[in-house]
Amino acid sequence: MIEPGPKADLQLYLQDARDVLLLKLDGLSEYDLRRPMTPTGTNLLGLVKHLAGAEAAYFGETFGRPFETPPLWIATDAEPNSDLWATAEESREQIVGLYREACAHSDVTIAALPLDALGRVPWGKRSELTLHRILVHMIGETHRHAGHADIVRELIDGSVGQRGENDNLPPGDRSWWAEHRERLERVAREAGRCGD
Repeated sequence: MIEPGPKADLQLYLQDARDVLLLKLDGLSEYDLRRPMTPTGTNLLGLVKHLAGAEAAYFGETFGRPFETPPLWIATDAEPNSDLWATAEESREQIVGLYREACAHSDVTIAALPLDALGRVPWGKRSELTLHRILVHMIGETHRHAGHADIVRELIDGSVGQRGENDNLPPGDRSWWAEHRERLERVAREAGRCGD
């Protein structure tokens, strides 16, 4: 258990992002989990696979506690984007299980080390970073990809919101949201005409 304080606050925000990311997978088929929903191929299961690798690299390898995951393409000579999609042989259970294990491994590192503990990131420009800096980075990274997952899930089936209860959205039914979107489209067109 982490004592109340800055480390606990940072871990709370990291865990919140982890939970939101996994929530976006609920109720979807294997196909929908893997569907490339953007021109660059962004997909839900790939985001989870990527973050499993990031957790393992930043909280494992960086602090001398290796945890085996598929390599991050940015940190190795792996095929570009290979950590951002799941093969047909990699199941939802396997990828989600790997992510949960990597997060648990990360939590042990976080609990064991002080925020000023130095780790060595074997790639990039700044090779020596504190646990505090790594936590801040991973909070940003995980929330960024949870946001991607939120948009991808909305594109798949219209499901929105940070949590299952949609507690971070204003109330509105489908017709309200359709009118809202149409209003934004009209404003965008008007601004586009004025700016041209």
